[in-house]
Amino acid sequence: MATAAAASASEPETDPKAGPEAEGEEDEAKADRTRRKVLTRAVATAACKAMGPAWDEQREEGVSESDGDEEFAMASSAESSPGEDEWEYDEEEEKNQLEIERLEEQLSINVYDYNCHVDLIRLLRLEGELTKVRVARQKMSEIFPLTEELWLEWLHDEISMALDSLDREHVYDLFEKAVKDYICPNIWLEYGQYSVGGIGQKGGLEKVRSVFERALSSVGLHMTKGLAIWEAYREFENAIVEAARLEKVHSLFRRQLAIPLYDMEATFAEYEEWSEDPIPESVIQSYHKALQQLEKYKPYEEALLEAEAPRLAEYQAYIDFEMKIGDPARIQLIFERALVENCLVPDLWIRYSQYLDRQLKVKDLVLSVHNRAVRNCPWTVALWSRYLLAMERHGVDHHVIVVTFEKALSAGFIQATDYVEIWQAYLDYLRRRVDFKQDSSKELEELRSAFTRALEYLKQEVEERFNESGDPSCMIMQNWARIEARLCNNMQKARELWDSIMTKGNAKYANMWLEYYNLERAHGDTQHCRKALHRAVQCTSDYPEHVCEVLLTMERTEGTLEDWDIAVQKTETRLARVNEQRMKAVECVSLLRPVMHHMPLFQAAEKEATLAQQEEEKAEHRKRARAEKKALKKKVARGADKRKADDAEKEWGGGDEEEQPSKRRKLENSVPAAAEEAPDLEEEMGLFGKSASADVTPPSKQKERAAAALKRDVPKVPHDSSKDSVTVFVSNLPYSMEEPDVKLRPLFEACGEVVEVRPIFSNRGDFRGYCYVEFKEEKSALQALQLDRKNVGGRPMFVSPCVDKSKNPDFKVFRYSTALEKHKLFISGLPFSCTKEELEEICKAHGTVKDIRLVTNRAGKPKGLAYVEYENESQASQAVMKMDGMTIKENVIKVAISNPPQRKVPEKPEARKAPGGPNVPRQIYGARGKGRTQLSLLPRALHRPSATGAQAENGPALKPAVTTSEATEAPKMSNADFAKLLLRK
Repeated sequence: MATAAAASASEPETDPKAGPEAEGEEDEAKADRTRRKVLTRAVATAACKAMGPAWDEQREEGVSESDGDEEFAMASSAESSPGEDEWEYDEEEEKNQLEIERLEEQLSINVYDYNCHVDLIRLLRLEGELTKVRVARQKMSEIFPLTEELWLEWLHDEISMALDSLDREHVYDLFEKAVKDYICPNIWLEYGQYSVGGIGQKGGLEKVRSVFERALSSVGLHMTKGLAIWEAYREFENAIVEAARLEKVHSLFRRQLAIPLYDMEATFAEYEEWSEDPIPESVIQSYHKALQQLEKYKPYEEALLEAEAPRLAEYQAYIDFEMKIGDPARIQLIFERALVENCLVPDLWIRYSQYLDRQLKVKDLVLSVHNRAVRNCPWTVALWSRYLLAMERHGVDHHVIVVTFEKALSAGFIQATDYVEIWQAYLDYLRRRVDFKQDSSKELEELRSAFTRALEYLKQEVEERFNESGDPSCMIMQNWARIEARLCNNMQKARELWDSIMTKGNAKYANMWLEYYNLERAHGDTQHCRKALHRAVQCTSDYPEHVCEVLLTMERTEGTLEDWDIAVQKTETRLARVNEQRMKAVECVSLLRPVMHHMPLFQAAEKEATLAQQEEEKAEHRKRARAEKKALKKKVARGADKRKADDAEKEWGGGDEEEQPSKRRKLENSVPAAAEEAPDLEEEMGLFGKSASADVTPPSKQKERAAAALKRDVPKVPHDSSKDSVTVFVSNLPYSMEEPDVKLRPLFEACGEVVEVRPIFSNRGDFRGYCYVEFKEEKSALQALQLDRKNVGGRPMFVSPCVDKSKNPDFKVFRYSTALEKHKLFISGLPFSCTKEELEEICKAHGTVKDIRLVTNRAGKPKGLAYVEYENESQASQAVMKMDGMTIKENVIKVAISNPPQRKVPEKPEARKAPGGPNVPRQIYGARGKGRTQLSLLPRALHRPSATGAQAENGPALKPAVTTSEATEAPKMSNADFAKLLLRK
């Protein structure tokens, strides 16, 4: 009787208007779906109504009412009236079939296209392709976790088609998959109600209770939605009218009242009304304690209710609160609630998995969360690395770990270094499997094969995609060499690997030689140590003194007299050449030091002006070279061919012809321009066998002429540094601008009262492209900074604070962030004709766009780059997945999270050290990147690579072993270092 009564909880009353027997199966399927959708109290109500002696007869009849739900175009209903009005849908069906074929083809190319999966399922469902819908849903669920809406739609469709016990088991399996993707109360409620329908089967009652108990464990603590699960479970037990079941209902009431949930007062009142006996004092105490806890949780729940999705900040505050309390069940629940709305935020997954790894350490739970994390954010290498560690920690089978690693390689990371990191994690795992006490083993051979494959993968796959291997310091090869030397006693293989490392551009770094020397010292012999240090003395260009000192120390302790003499001779010769080069570099600096010393306020202006002037000089040089080749004598264009050539120059960064400064002014300013960005002048100095002009003078005379020009062109406009707070510096203005003070004043008066506009002119009266604007109030100057990058005369006008850089050398005027911004995208490869509005129309389909910035050069021409700022990280991450590789106007664009390379600061070499990892060498090209050419102001014989880049790789600068004079102590300088030194003097 108990089983029958429980089964009746899901049976509706008999409908006298049921259809004919031919449609009995269809009606039964619809009725089955209806039973799953009823609310919790409806289940109990239906059960009570169905109680009585007629229940068995009613169950035999199998007649049930239909809710008339026509959400899904069932094949059976389509076949019930074949041929009716088919001609009206032929055109639409044909259109849908073509779209289905297109989507299937698109997925065969890119299986990670989320929207394509969703659209395909929608169309197949609309066309009634039941088998194809199942296959499409299955494929999508294998790649992505499905949302609550997608799961409920899938479950409702399968429930409506379940006709026998096998179909019911299939639906149970789907429910099990659904509750693993996300913690969703609605899915658990649907699962519990569906299990009630199978209570008449063998073990049905135990199945229902098992599902409800698991639901309570999963979401029973949910403050706002857990109440529905408790009520559904209690009403189900209450519907089974037996004395033995009353205690079960009592237990559920007491358990529920001990948990802080919304509407607890109503539950307590219901318990008082339902119970025939007085409520025990212990239950009342637990109830009041739960009420007190509810008051503590209410501010966080109310904050979630008031905020708009995805509510990441509110969830993080809630998580912090739960972490302080320390209840594992509640911590797990709040993480799961947050991930439902923020499933694309990698940091949230990392924090959750880290908590489980360190605190709970439950294998199934930990591995499940890690698996869900990489399915939601497959582009995040940290999640894959943590997943591999967790699998190793919990003893997962080796084959499963290998398969997981292969999935990680195909996940589509956004940086080359990400592939290095995942390979490192996998190689570390393989190394820990090897028993190095054995001379040879299967695990050791697998490790060596993996190292070989890693190097090939980085060289072929990664370099082809990112134009870099991501491992310039050859860290993977270094680790391999250390393993061969220390663990395998195979020093010959280690030497071969280290030789390959040095041939990849690392021979100039002292720390690389010293690493190899230490390896030889520990596992090799003295002969190879001596050979390595001798090569290091000749090759090292960043810290030769330190290498020389190490060589002399080794020979002093264990070398012969002949070895000592050879070492002394080599080190003295090398250091003498180094000191000579440094002395000449210092002399070059001292030539311009007196001039630059008296111009502290002029330095910032000169820097901006010379940078702008260089671009126009390059354009002028190209025009003059083309004119000489064509033997054109006139400066004015003659015909359409000349105009097309000029337009082509403008398209690729050249300025307008009327904006070009005179040749004489360019020559006067050539030295300071070269000092700032020497690489841009390589062609003009004739390094390619071409002469920029007929006037060729020795370098010494060019320096004298440039110094004299600088003295002559010092602006005569006085500047009072005490008024810097009310003054802004304006640069990158067109040289052809007439009466700049008159034209600029109305523009800046919109920000406040302008006291004076002071344009800077040369001695000949030519406008130099920059000026000072002085306001009456400081707030006006601050407001004027908003005009930065405003288009004036076809060029972006630069507006920056007026700061004396001699007193504030670390001051930066770059207005945009140079750090990782997870809510902002960097897009490259855009067509030059792409406008801001067109790009916004594309980007807004993937989230709320807050700002779009198209990058231009100083002449205002687009560079094919853009930054797109989204409202949050999840939208930006979704946009990366969907937009990367998109074609816009025949251009294939690349999309990545904005993470500009570290800006180089020579004074702070430690700034380039990666936190918690080895240093990554990167050549320095100056503050504005690498120019089209590279040129040192020193003669070729004295040209040296960047010391700054070496410091960044090798850590803090080492103290020289030989200090003969101030010149020997001066570090070697690159082009960028030399330019910055000029500006500081």
